[in-house]
Amino acid sequence: QLQDPNLILMASASRFMRFIIMGPPGGGKGTIAERIVRDFPIKSLASGDLLRHHMAIKSKLGLEVGKYMNRGELVPDSLVLELIIEEQSKAAANSHLLLDGFPRTLPQAENLCSRMQIDRVMNLDVPFNVIVERIKGRWIHPGSGRTYHTEFNKPVREGFDDVTGEPLIQREDDKESVVLDRLSHYKDLTEPVLEYFRQRGLLLQFTGSYSNEIWPKVHEFLAQEIEPLQYTKYS
Repeated sequence: QLQDPNLILMASASRFMRFIIMGPPGGGKGTIAERIVRDFPIKSLASGDLLRHHMAIKSKLGLEVGKYMNRGELVPDSLVLELIIEEQSKAAANSHLLLDGFPRTLPQAENLCSRMQIDRVMNLDVPFNVIVERIKGRWIHPGSGRTYHTEFNKPVREGFDDVTGEPLIQREDDKESVVLDRLSHYKDLTEPVLEYFRQRGLLLQFTGSYSNEIWPKVHEFLAQEIEPLQYTKYS
């Protein structure tokens, strides 16, 4: 009797752990993911980067992805999942993995877990009001990309760039109403995903307002699972 190849793949990956990192937009997920990869022997598998990489090298799956992207359409879940499974199978023999950006929905989570062993899901629990205050305070100088913040990095003269004296602008995406809509959409999509992982005993919550508050907790947890390369402290 032939064994299910998916189960063989899951078994072969059992020596190395498969993590998922989740968190709201503006909650510092990208920052924490970068720190994890720096301090632990873990390979990051960010779905957005993966799509762009396969399009750039014109792989078979990348060409399929390109057809959807060029039409301005969402890439089907099944195609993203195939890319992730392909990458994880390459890494199965020699690397821990951190999935970032997938799954976003309950069907994606269910399909992923049917194809791949997931060991832990780390959710960054950042209060939405903190995120709104952080993002709506951002202003940029469009010519250079210099970024300011009304609380944490104020320009010398309010509303104007320190170097050129030109007016600062607020990106449409950083306006309070847009941020609130984005967070509401994230919550609607993500709550069923978190509940799914909670019921499977995989979910870990890391609560805090800032990356530097959350990071020591994440590092402490991961260090119990995997030998760290180092501990980078951020003040």
